[in-house]
Amino acid sequence: MAKVSIIIPFYNCAYVDKAIESALNQTYQDKEVIVVNDGSINHTERITPYLDRIIYIQKENGGTASALNAGLRAATGKYFSWLSSDDLYLPQKVEKQVQVLESLNACVSYMNYYLIDERGKVISQPAGIGFPLVSQFIHKMRRGCIINGCTVMVRMDVFQEFGYFNESLLYTQDYDFWLRILTKHSFHYISEPLVYYRVHGEMGTKKHRKSIPQEILQTKNRHRASTNAAFKAAIEAEIKSGKLKS
Repeated sequence: MAKVSIIIPFYNCAYVDKAIESALNQTYQDKEVIVVNDGSINHTERITPYLDRIIYIQKENGGTASALNAGLRAATGKYFSWLSSDDLYLPQKVEKQVQVLESLNACVSYMNYYLIDERGKVISQPAGIGFPLVSQFIHKMRRGCIINGCTVMVRMDVFQEFGYFNESLLYTQDYDFWLRILTKHSFHYISEPLVYYRVHGEMGTKKHRKSIPQEILQTKNRHRASTNAAFKAAIEAEIKSGKLKS
């Protein structure tokens, strides 16, 4: 089996125990769960019952990207899977995603997901979006991030190829990384929703909603040339293969 490293960045989150349980309860057996405490002072006691079943890293606060990178440096798996401390995996998430990546010999996949509220109640229809053509996916990604980071699985050698998450970015470290790797690797979409994305008052996208748009714009502009080239190459390949009419 291909080992999967599930990395959970944690900063003062009251839901972290639920996230850890969902990672440990995966049907896929060959896994390690790495929890990175990014300078938390609250809710750390929720991790204590799991210390003998996880890899626990404590560090000074540096943001989500630095926590993910700390986990990546400690990881020993073939695949990386990110789980935010307020979100949940359904039991077969890792198993089904590994099956897809292994069967296609692919590097990266993302999947469908549900929104849940503070109590864990599903409050949406499946919220993910897939595309039949690579060019359509790239076109959407040039406009904004349509990927939920906690639905993604990435082969570890991709980080050797493109580097780690950009720690200078407070909010768009995931979007920045996806834009880097889509220039070379296809994102394979799994339509089955196997992740719960929690919507609550303390989530970062709500607390920092005034600051995020500017960083998104800067990230798009920084990758504009490379994503434009990738879009053009995808169009040409699809015309050549007959998937798209000229």
